[in-house]
Amino acid sequence: MKVVAYNIKPEEKEILVLANGKLHDLTLICNELNYSTVHYAIGKKAIIVSDDDILDKNILRELKSLGVQYLITRSIGTLHIDTEEASLLNIKIANTPYENQTIEGVARQTIRNLNLWENGKCVGRACCCANDCAALEDKSKHLKDGE
Repeated sequence: MKVVAYNIKPEEKEILVLANGKLHDLTLICNELNYSTVHYAIGKKAIIVSDDDILDKNILRELKSLGVQYLITRSIGTLHIDTEEASLLNIKIANTPYENQTIEGVARQTIRNLNLWENGKCVGRACCCANDCAALEDKSKHLKDGE
């Protein structure tokens, strides 16, 4: 899957690349997601953001027009994302909710989410979509982080 990750800190870069293991075509940039940097999502199926990136209605609409279908936040919370608008646009959202919130743990969770989506599966407990995708996978059954 082609993915752009915004707001990547120097200490996250190598760890995310290692977690990815060349599975996905990752573009890592240190810039935050905003109107000046949204163009990096052209041709990408997914984006990865931090909780410092604000995804309001207009940014989400722009991302959708560029072809983005999936959004992962490297955080537990999603208050920085207009989840209702994302739902209307049919953009799937995942977070990194597992106990291991180290840089390594978040990187593994992020890549796990991408892998599941690429295989047509729900991300389970990491799902933050407003849509009911329980038909795809019982959300009450989840693998432990890293499995």
